[in-house]
Amino acid sequence: MTDVSATPAAAAASRSQGAGMKTALRWGLYLILGLFAIYYLMPLFVMLTTSLKSLEEIRTGDLVALPREVTFDAWAKAWSGACTGIQCEGVRPYFWNSVLIAVPGVLISTLLGAVNGYVIAQWRFKGANIIFALMLFGCFIPFQVVLLPMARLLGLMGIAGTIPGLVFVHVIYGLGFTTLFFRNYYVTIPQELVKAAKVDGAGFLRIFWSIFLPLSIPIIVVSVIWQFTQIWNDFLFGVSFSSAGTQPVTVALNNIVNSTTGVKEYNVDMAAAIIAALPTLLVYVVAGKYFIRGLTAGSVKG
Repeated sequence: MTDVSATPAAAAASRSQGAGMKTALRWGLYLILGLFAIYYLMPLFVMLTTSLKSLEEIRTGDLVALPREVTFDAWAKAWSGACTGIQCEGVRPYFWNSVLIAVPGVLISTLLGAVNGYVIAQWRFKGANIIFALMLFGCFIPFQVVLLPMARLLGLMGIAGTIPGLVFVHVIYGLGFTTLFFRNYYVTIPQELVKAAKVDGAGFLRIFWSIFLPLSIPIIVVSVIWQFTQIWNDFLFGVSFSSAGTQPVTVALNNIVNSTTGVKEYNVDMAAAIIAALPTLLVYVVAGKYFIRGLTAGSVKG
């Protein structure tokens, strides 16, 4: 004879077992993700703790141990006293060089990319697809290929070895990416908006300024983050097209690490590396979520 009263109890036990398995899997997933996060952040942890230690503690202590006595002397020297060759001015002047290169480079390439994307996506003209394909092809040209022709061009323009020359290089090389971003975003904007604006008498620039730019905040954030990261972290263009006094912070960081006067100061090297990386870290912390939103904003038309 079947015990009917056992059926609800068995069902409850099964549900409890299923919930327990889900909880165990969830905590297992959290554990794996935590281990990956620790593994990924460990170099940053070592850099930070090393920069806060004295040289004596670095020589006698453990690499991953917390500093016994926190000191910011290495940070002060990295900022204004570390040697980058024959000059011992730290990374400060080169940091501001990078700012002078990155800010106008980002603004100009983003604005030109927005205009290019607007024209290619919404103002159909003969050869638009060919032009877009050529600009897209430019995104995949290795940096090394353009070094010689770009150096020749900068010389002919009279801006070789200058900050405006580096801005020009980054604008040209980044234009393909920004055009791609804005074009893919603008093709999702209905043509009816453009037609209605034309009926109302709006022209090319009026439609772009009053309709498209206000709708472009997500993709503008994507372009700014992408270009700022590319320009700030660049080393090859910086070392190839700069001269004394116009070098970016990445070149200065390389010179500090490779310049040794007596004892190797690992704490100063680590502090200089963190200072050089802080702007891009700050950009991603502040606007990282908007970067993902902007990338997916134009993925679905309608």
